[in-house]
Amino acid sequence: MERRIYLTTPIYYINARPHIGHAYTTIVCDVIRRFYKLLGYETYFLTGTDEHGDKIMRAAKAAGREPQAYADEISAIFRNLWPTLHISPDDFIRTTEERHKKVVRAILQNLYDKGEIYHAHYGGFYCTGCERFYTDKELVNGKCPDHLTEPEWIEEENYFFRMSAHQDWLVNYINAHPDFIRPERYRKEVLSFLNEPLKDLCISRPRSRLPWGITLPFDDNYVTYVWFDALVNYISAPAYPDGEIFKKFWQVANHFIAKDILKPHAIYWPCMLHGAGIPPYQRLNVHGWWNLEKHKISKSLGNVIEPLSLAEKYGADSFRYFLLREMAFGLDADFSEENIRHRFNSDLANDFGNLVNRITTMIKKYCDSMIPVEETLTDADCTLLNQYNKVKDILPEYLENLRLNDYIERIMTVCRATNKYINDQAPWDQAARKNIERLNTILNISARVTCGCAKLLLPVMPEKCAEALANFGITEQDATALDSGFAAGRHVQAGKALFPRVIQEPSIPVKEEHKETVMENKPTPPTPESPLIEYEDFAKMQLKTAHIIAAECVPNADKLLRMEIDMGTEKRQIVAGIATDYKPEDVIGKTIIVVANLKPRKIRGIESSGMLLAAHGEKGLSLVIVDRPVEPGKPVT
Repeated sequence: MERRIYLTTPIYYINARPHIGHAYTTIVCDVIRRFYKLLGYETYFLTGTDEHGDKIMRAAKAAGREPQAYADEISAIFRNLWPTLHISPDDFIRTTEERHKKVVRAILQNLYDKGEIYHAHYGGFYCTGCERFYTDKELVNGKCPDHLTEPEWIEEENYFFRMSAHQDWLVNYINAHPDFIRPERYRKEVLSFLNEPLKDLCISRPRSRLPWGITLPFDDNYVTYVWFDALVNYISAPAYPDGEIFKKFWQVANHFIAKDILKPHAIYWPCMLHGAGIPPYQRLNVHGWWNLEKHKISKSLGNVIEPLSLAEKYGADSFRYFLLREMAFGLDADFSEENIRHRFNSDLANDFGNLVNRITTMIKKYCDSMIPVEETLTDADCTLLNQYNKVKDILPEYLENLRLNDYIERIMTVCRATNKYINDQAPWDQAARKNIERLNTILNISARVTCGCAKLLLPVMPEKCAEALANFGITEQDATALDSGFAAGRHVQAGKALFPRVIQEPSIPVKEEHKETVMENKPTPPTPESPLIEYEDFAKMQLKTAHIIAAECVPNADKLLRMEIDMGTEKRQIVAGIATDYKPEDVIGKTIIVVANLKPRKIRGIESSGMLLAAHGEKGLSLVIVDRPVEPGKPVT
C-alpha cells in the first residue's frame, strides 16, 4: 500500500472573516498531516478561498469595493491567519486564479460535450446565504434550514447538470465502499437522501443578475454556479489532468468538511467527477459544529468567535490542543472560554508542562544536567515503558479512525502516569540515600517516556513540544520520526515553564495596604504582644507532611512560587511568597509541613489550598522540612 495521503479543507467563502469553525477544520488537517509525516507518509495539504458568487458581490458592494479588490483583502486574512496558528498547507488555492478557472472551464466543456449539461427554464426558492435553490420539502416552516430566513422565488433560464443520471451509480458506490463517507451516521444520512429521486443540478447563473463568476465556456451570457466552481478546486490545485501532484495524490484524497456542506460534497461532487470520467476521491470526513449556548457558531447567525484573539490570549498551541481534545470528530462540541482555561491549567500546565519542568530540573540537580543511563529495570519501570509503547503503537489505528481526541487523552494518561511514577519512586529519596543507580534509572525512564509523549503531541502543539524536546537536547531534525532522538548523555536545560498557568484577576479587589500579606500568603512573624491561646485553639489546626512534586514561579509576581504538593490521599496546589529565597528546583522533592485545613483563597488569581511553614531569620526565610523520609499526609503532633 502506498504511504501517501492528500488532505483538503473546504475552500472558505470570503463574505466574512475567519471564525472558529474554519480554524478547527484547518487545524484538524494540519494535525493529521503531521501525524502521517511522523509515520513516514508523503503528504499533500490544500486549503484556500472561494471567491465568486452573489454573497461576495453583495459584501463587496456593501464595503464600497470592487469584487476583486474585496476578494484580495479577505483572502489575505485567511492566508495570513494560518501561520499564526502553526498551520502549514502545501498550497493555497483561490477560485479567482487563472489556474483554477482553466480547469473549471475544461470540466464544464467536457460535461457539455458529453451531453451531461442542458439548457432549461427553472423556478424555485432561492436562498442568497446558501446561493442555492430549495424545494418545498427541503424548507423548514418555509425557511432555509441553515440561515432561518425566507428564500426568494426566482424564475429564470439556466444550464443544468444531469445529476439524476448518476444516482444509481452513486448509491452503488457508497454501498460498495463503506468508508467513502464517514463517520457512519453521515453515510446513512446521504443514503437516506438518495432514497428519493435526485434532481438535476442548476450549474449556472445569468450574468444579467450575477456578473461575478467564471463565464461558461459554451455560453458567455452565464457564469458558473458557485458550488460547481468551488468543488473543482480539489483537482485544479494539483493541476488536473497532467500535473504530477494530481497523478501522485488524487487516489488518496481525503476531504474534511463540516456537516452543513455534506450534500454538495457527498452528492454533487462525486456525480460531477463521474460525469467527467474522473475517479472519485478516497474519503469524505465530516465533523460536527461548534456550539455556543446550544446554537451553531457561524457568521450567518452572528455569533462568531475569532480564532486569532483566542490564540493571542492562550497561545496558538494551547488553542490547537483545546479544539482537538474537546471535539470528538463527527459530533458537535460546546465552546466556552472556561473550558479552554480548564484544559490549559489542568492538561497542559499541570500534567504535561510541569512533567517536563520537574524532570529536567531533577536531572540538572542530581545528574549535572546530563540524561543518565538506565541500570536494572524494575516492574514499575517496565510498566510505564509498556504503557507508553502501547500508546505509540496504536497511533495508526486511532489516526485511521479519526479518534484524535481519544488519542490525545491516551497520551495525557501516560503523562499523568509518569507524574505518579515519579511520586511513587521518589528520586529525591534515592538521592538522599546515595542510591545513584536507582536514581539514574528513574530519571532515565521518566525522561524517555516524557520525550516520547512530547513527540506524540508534536503534531498537535508543534512549537511547545519542540521547546519541550529541546529542553532534553532533542533537535527538530531528531524529532522527525517517533523512534529517533532520545539518548542518554544528552544535555538538558531546565527552562521556563512551558505553560504558565492562566492567571485570572481576583473578583474582589484587594486594598493596597493588605496586598502583600493577602496576595503573597506570606507568614507574619509573631510579636511579643501576640496573646497566648488555649490548646483547644491550637488543636483546630491540622498540620501534615507534604511532598513538593512540582513548582514554578508565578508570572509577574517576583516573590511567589506555585507548588503542587502530594498530601497522601490527594494532590493540592499552594502559593507562597518564598521565591526570593528559593528557586523552583530547590524545593522539588522536599517534605514540608503545611496547614492542611486552612480555607482556600486566591492569590493573584490562583487558588491556594493550604499554607507551608517557614521561619524568619537574618538570612531570609527557611522552610520547615522533615529531616528523614516520611510518607505524605502524616499528622504533625
